[in-house]
Amino acid sequence: MTTDLTHLPLYTLAEKLGTRSISPVEIVDACLQRIERLDSKLHAFVDVFTDEARAAAEAADKAIRSGHAVGPLHGIPVALKDLIELEGRVTTGGSAAWRERRSSRTATLARKLISAGMIVIGKTHTVEFAFGGWGTNQHLGTPWNPWDLEIARTPGGSSSGSAVAVAARMVPCAIGTDTGGSVRLPAAWCGITGLKTTIGRISTYGVLPLTPTLDTPGPMTRSAEDAALLLAVMQGADARDPRTLSLNDVEPMPALRRGVKGLRLGRMPAAERVGVDAEVLAAYDRSLEQLAGLGADIVDMSLPRGFRDYGMSSGRLMSAEAYALLSDIVDNNALTLDEAVRPRIRAGAAITAREYLQTLAEREGLKAEFNAAMAPVDAVLAPVALTPALPLEEVDQGTTPALFTRWGNFLDLCALAVPNGFTRTGLPLSLQIVCRGGDEALALRIGWAWQNATDWHERAPRLP
Repeated sequence: MTTDLTHLPLYTLAEKLGTRSISPVEIVDACLQRIERLDSKLHAFVDVFTDEARAAAEAADKAIRSGHAVGPLHGIPVALKDLIELEGRVTTGGSAAWRERRSSRTATLARKLISAGMIVIGKTHTVEFAFGGWGTNQHLGTPWNPWDLEIARTPGGSSSGSAVAVAARMVPCAIGTDTGGSVRLPAAWCGITGLKTTIGRISTYGVLPLTPTLDTPGPMTRSAEDAALLLAVMQGADARDPRTLSLNDVEPMPALRRGVKGLRLGRMPAAERVGVDAEVLAAYDRSLEQLAGLGADIVDMSLPRGFRDYGMSSGRLMSAEAYALLSDIVDNNALTLDEAVRPRIRAGAAITAREYLQTLAEREGLKAEFNAAMAPVDAVLAPVALTPALPLEEVDQGTTPALFTRWGNFLDLCALAVPNGFTRTGLPLSLQIVCRGGDEALALRIGWAWQNATDWHERAPRLP
């Protein structure tokens, strides 16, 4: 049974816990056994809270058996990206310079998950300071993409460990953060589902910042339904993050199964296809055809700017704000930092206050311009990445793989990455469903319809 439990999605585990056909102790033990067997190779976890997780599972089991379950997720384990603080625990932010950095607070989103009865089983690796889409980490180690055990490939970043942990069935779900694609890219390259939330949907209090203007936490799961369950728990107003006070909570579950019939889904402009891998494009085109077969209207779109243009503006904000936060560290050459990350942050030193403020002001106009262009459709569909996961030896750290993702952050949209096929060599591919800011319920609804009609999300890497 324990082996089977690790392959069950979150919603099935919740159902089985509700009928008491399984126990939290069985689930946690199954995950811990799998982590012990696989993580020496996959390197997804910074730390595993073995004893604490087992104790929490026993407590959850007693509570459920006595009729004191606090919700459907009570007793289910979750992993947290190592930007998310837990009081008394080390939070490295992916940096060797912060190996001893012990947190004095617990992130609001972690408190919400724990209050829902979830069990934090450990912390997962990230790109240093979360600044990078490839998923590499020079000093703390790069997680191994589980879809190729022979060639080390990009796991995607910066939420690399969270994606690998979920893809390898070491945990049913994990939490990442997304500033320019850091939930969606690893979800795409590791063959899982990842939700980039609207800014302010989930509190960032207690999450180490990279670019406060753009940072968003989000769930990384096996399915859209799993992501909807986690979103319902994690969202909500938090006085310690004022941006959360301007959004009303969404209810993703009631409309989840309504399908896509009658929805208008935008096809990305032909100009954006240039430079995209042929297998990525073939899977994208097939996905549009299948969604049309489910009743959606596929609409050709004309966007006011190219994805790359939005991405360049996003990059300026990222470097400027990251440098403002981390200049004391990155300018200290005595500290050992990732050689790829340090120059990304240092680039912010060359951005003047005038340029930064102009970019912020320009962003508001570009958001209004894009929203007007998006008026005829309910969502825009695009690939997540230009290529499948690359061998690490082929990565050019001076470039970014986030061409198809950064624009969503810059324009304050929400987006869902869902598996939509595999390459001839067995590497996962992904479809991105981009909706207006605040419209996570619609993105999840489209994702659920897609996954109800396909089985790409149910496939798992073959692991020993």
